[in-house]
Amino acid sequence: MSLLDPLFTSARLGSTELSNRVALAPMTRVSAMEDGRATDRMVSYYSRFARGGFGLLITEGIYTDTAYSQGYLHQPGLATQEQTEAWKPVVDAVHARDARIFAQLMHAGAQSQGNRFVESTIGPSAVAPKGEQLGFYRGEGPYRVPLAATREQMDQVLEGFVMAALNAKAAGFDGVEIHGANGYLLDQFLTDYLNRRTDEYGGSPENRARFAVEIARAVRDAAGPDMTVGIRISQGKVSDYAHKWTGGVEEARTIFTALATAGIDYIHTTEYRAAAPAFDENGPSLASLAKQYSGLTIIANGNLDDPETAAALIAEGQADVAALGKAALATRDWPHRARANADLNELDPGVFAPLADVKDWELEQPA
Repeated sequence: MSLLDPLFTSARLGSTELSNRVALAPMTRVSAMEDGRATDRMVSYYSRFARGGFGLLITEGIYTDTAYSQGYLHQPGLATQEQTEAWKPVVDAVHARDARIFAQLMHAGAQSQGNRFVESTIGPSAVAPKGEQLGFYRGEGPYRVPLAATREQMDQVLEGFVMAALNAKAAGFDGVEIHGANGYLLDQFLTDYLNRRTDEYGGSPENRARFAVEIARAVRDAAGPDMTVGIRISQGKVSDYAHKWTGGVEEARTIFTALATAGIDYIHTTEYRAAAPAFDENGPSLASLAKQYSGLTIIANGNLDDPETAAALIAEGQADVAALGKAALATRDWPHRARANADLNELDPGVFAPLADVKDWELEQPA
């Protein structure tokens, strides 16, 4: 028996059967057409991970409407019929390799740094994210102060997530992952210093989690039982990597318990180190807390490059699936190599320079 065996057993996420427990984590790659349509280059990019043995692929964040959701120029969308059609060859190519693929649905909110539909941004409150926009995603300068979202705009956000989920279903995706992490809109609602609302969506952790729960429930209801629905949750953000929930374990309990009531199939936690304590030096990981308080299937992401570390996380019951980001970019056939005890590649920083887009040379390397 190998220490890596936990990675290579089958798993079930809602209605989706996975051949193994190694997933491609969602990673922004700003390589779509200007109008948000997926490209042939993206077909090659995603199919390469499927060919490399990943049981599940989760796409980069896909914007959900033609208003405030877009976060980056050349980000793909699922807001129009044309965008939906353009995703079909990607999905078909992944399925042809016997892998499964989920669409990650994302509203950037105040963390948007490129939107072809509107000039302004919205957030829970008129508070700008910390830090500077990211140059390798075509951003420059500080983030703008957003407009505080009205209830009408929040309704439009929810409708956008629902329609994008239905478009994902039409494109053939096996599931959708709601992006509630990394500083984007739903995470902004969860975050105390970005959410200063005085209505039922602000103040207590219960109130700050309310919008994410409502969207998750609406997507779950619309997608139907034959499509997997999950949500990604983090503490850190693109604009504030070091952020921690001020309420600690109790805040985690509130958030994960509330999300479980939405009827979703899984929670995907992402931390700098998936196995590290979420708060105290010797406390449980965020993945463990998600599993304990939600009772759902858990995908964990964060520095799981070493196969034994990833396998141990699953063997210990902290998570059910290990999601790889940079490690996958470095070694596109990570699952095959891990199973064969073969050497893994070091990450070439050129994948992020000058833009973090899909490079032709990446697609030419044999798997």
